Amino acid sequence: MKDIKGYNALVTGGTSGMGWEYCQQLAALGCNVLMVSNQQQLLDTLPNKLADKYGVHSWGLYIDLAQEQAADNIWNWCRQQQLDIDILVNNAGMFFFSELTPETHDKALTMLTLHTTTPTRLTLLFGEAMKQRRRGYIVNMSSMAAKLPTPGITLYAATKAYLKSFSKSIYFEMRPYGVGVTTVLPAAIATPLYNLKPSLMKLGVSIGIIHTPQWLVRRALRGMLRKRHVVKPGLMNYYLPILIKLLPNWLELKIWNKFR
Repeated sequence: MKDIKGYNALVTGGTSGMGWEYCQQLAALGCNVLMVSNQQQLLDTLPNKLADKYGVHSWGLYIDLAQEQAADNIWNWCRQQQLDIDILVNNAGMFFFSELTPETHDKALTMLTLHTTTPTRLTLLFGEAMKQRRRGYIVNMSSMAAKLPTPGITLYAATKAYLKSFSKSIYFEMRPYGVGVTTVLPAAIATPLYNLKPSLMKLGVSIGIIHTPQWLVRRALRGMLRKRHVVKPGLMNYYLPILIKLLPNWLELKIWNKFR
């Protein structure tokens, strides 16, 4: 892979799950890492852990990424620190499985901002600076769900579909300036995002239905450095969307009524 030692990377949701794995693998490649999260306790310890283990610079920035001004606050902090970002990983996300009701509206609005407004604004702000420097990488974490509009994950699938569409289009706009935009569409990954029981998570990993964050991030970074426009690892990304599309509407409705 290309030598990116000394590059500055920004990872949203960088204190847990895939975000933390991105931070570790980027640091192992010699990148300085800015991890952004709303988990203050972890931000107090993890940057030092990265710096000590890999000999890189590492910073922690506490920001609620579901706030409308989050991206601008991150941008302003980087400007104040005179920190140019060479690699942007829009990783922060949330998940819930439920019918959309008045009780879930607050969570739905939070997801809408977290999955669409914040990564879009971050891509525009930091992407413009990368264009001017004629180098840089942007990784946007979508999901296999972007291809599976399904009841129960209605807004999750819709927001991930937006991110997939936005990223593919802006890939073409950025490429002439030397900036890569890579969309990652993971299937099931062993992170706390889905709130699965540890026993089910372990079973899924052992039979290959669920993959580890290490596995996913290695492939995502390889695709990023090759400036691929999309990375969709795992066989589920190929056969599951086809199987779901083959379901007749009456059967999908019957399945939903059983699980709702």
